Amino acid sequence: MTTELTLLSAFLAGLLGSGHCIGMCGGIVGMLTMNLSVDVRQSFPRLIPYLLNYNIGRISSYTIAGILAGFLGEQFVGWLPLENPRIVAMWVAGLFMIALGLYIGAWWQFLTYFEKAGGFLWRKIEPFGRRFLPVKHPLQALGLGLIWGWLPCGLVYGILFFALASGSAGNGGLLMFAFGLGTLPMLLTMGATAQWLTRFAQKIIVRRIAGTMVILFGLMILFMPPPHHNSNSSSASNLDHLNTEP
Repeated sequence: MTTELTLLSAFLAGLLGSGHCIGMCGGIVGMLTMNLSVDVRQSFPRLIPYLLNYNIGRISSYTIAGILAGFLGEQFVGWLPLENPRIVAMWVAGLFMIALGLYIGAWWQFLTYFEKAGGFLWRKIEPFGRRFLPVKHPLQALGLGLIWGWLPCGLVYGILFFALASGSAGNGGLLMFAFGLGTLPMLLTMGATAQWLTRFAQKIIVRRIAGTMVILFGLMILFMPPPHHNSNSSSASNLDHLNTEP
C-alpha cells in the first residue's frame, strides 16, 4: 500500500500539522536548550548539533513505532476472511487521515482520547528521559529525543493508525519516517527561536487550511483504485501449469 501518494500524505501531515507540535514539544526543546551556554544558544551553527540529535532520536522512535504498527496490521489483515483485505486497510488509512485533518483543523478532537490512553505508557517511559537532563552534550539530546518520541500525541497516533493499515512492518516504518521528516522544519526552526513562525503556525486559519489539505489527501486515499490481489497471479500460474500438461 505504500505508494508515492501515501508517503507524501504522511509527510504533508507532519509538515502541515507540526504547528500542533509547538504546544507539546516547545517546552521540551526549551528544556533542551535552557542549560546550554549562552554562546551556544545564540549561535545557530553551534546549536544545530543539539537540535539535530534531538530530532534524529525523536524520528527514530516514530519509525520504530511505525514498524511495530505495520507488523501488527499485517498480521490482522492476514486473518480477514476477504478476497482482497487490502481494500479494508486503505479505507482505514483514509478515514484516519480524515480524522487527522479534523484534529489538525480543531474541528473534532477525537484523537485526544488516544492521547489519554497513551498517557499510561508515557508514565512508565518518561522517568528515563530525565536521566538526559540537563543536556550538556549532543548525545544527551539524542537520548532525550529517543524517549520523547513516545510522548502521547494525537497527531502521531493518527499516522500510527495509517501505519497500522500500511500492510507491512517496512511500510509502517517508512510512513512514520516520512511523517517525522515533515515535522522537522518546524521543530528545527522553533529550536532556533523563530517566534514569528510559531505564532503564524498556531493561527486558527492556518490550522484550518492545513487540516483541509490533510482531509483532501484522506479522500484521495479512499478513492484510490484498489490494490491488485495476489490471487490473480496465483490463478495465472495455475493456468500456465494446466497449459503445460500433456
